Amino acid sequence: MDLPSLDGMAAFIRRTCTTSKAHAEFDSPAARDAGEAGPGAAAGGAPQASASAAAGEQPPASGREADWRLAEQAREDGQPQEATVVGWNRGGLLVHWRNLQGFLPASQLQHMIRYTTDDERDAAFASRVGEVLRLRIIEVDRGRKRLVFSERALQWGPGNGQSLWDDLRPGQVRRGRVRNLCDFGAFVDLGGIDGLIHISELSWRHVRHPSDVLRIGQDVDAYIMSIEPERKRVALSLKKLTEDPWQRVGERYRVGETIEGTVTNVLNFGAFVRIEEGIEGLIHISEFGNGNIAHPRDAVSEGDRLVVRVIGIDVPNRRLALSLRLD
Repeated sequence: MDLPSLDGMAAFIRRTCTTSKAHAEFDSPAARDAGEAGPGAAAGGAPQASASAAAGEQPPASGREADWRLAEQAREDGQPQEATVVGWNRGGLLVHWRNLQGFLPASQLQHMIRYTTDDERDAAFASRVGEVLRLRIIEVDRGRKRLVFSERALQWGPGNGQSLWDDLRPGQVRRGRVRNLCDFGAFVDLGGIDGLIHISELSWRHVRHPSDVLRIGQDVDAYIMSIEPERKRVALSLKKLTEDPWQRVGERYRVGETIEGTVTNVLNFGAFVRIEEGIEGLIHISEFGNGNIAHPRDAVSEGDRLVVRVIGIDVPNRRLALSLRLD
């Protein structure tokens, strides 16, 4: 069975935004010494053990080695496997398969688990403990004790993954669903392939966090910036679907004129002021007036409406210099 895109899913797991304690434990000396294949702790650090371990028994090393070989084969042929949920961490579910433990990232669940607090997340994950799930193995790394499963991969038939990659082109606009948000961007499911909208590509304006623009489960149109099939990466953009406001700055504003704006950020060297959607200028601390101030916060705060004077325009570098000195 041809499932080349499973490599892409595994690559996505390695760069997913929620750091998995399970993966950290894969690489720990303790995990290597114990010969455990995967995460050994659930939420709160409580260890989860198989029935044999609970009975004081450990499977022989030869049995574990045989199971690693079976895992490799299962990944190659794409055959569904049954694994039991034995615990969880903030990144997903911990599962038991044969004599090995593995990890099922939340991003690879067929149905997204939605939550707004850690307690809601833990309750949702805890409710899955004991379930026997039908999964596919998408990554096996014996040396790093890494065994990763996916429920989403069950939807793919022979060659389906490759056909999805072959159908993608830079410049296309694709409909997708937001699957995860993290500090550096948003992951969007394009129908079996995950693309990343970097935080800098969410809007022409400054975005503090992707959750200010998107929510998990939201359907969005995204512009395909680039595709790297060999690395299984798709770069997406939202802002490229709208006009770049800086293209009109030179026509709309002139040095010396006074305009209104809203303070968006105050730093030790000055304050940023939004003039219009996607256009922000900087009031350097030296341009705050005649009096000496120790910090710009002594004079302005986020959300303040100000009248400022334009003292410099640099369209190529997207810089707009402003001043509170109006004369």
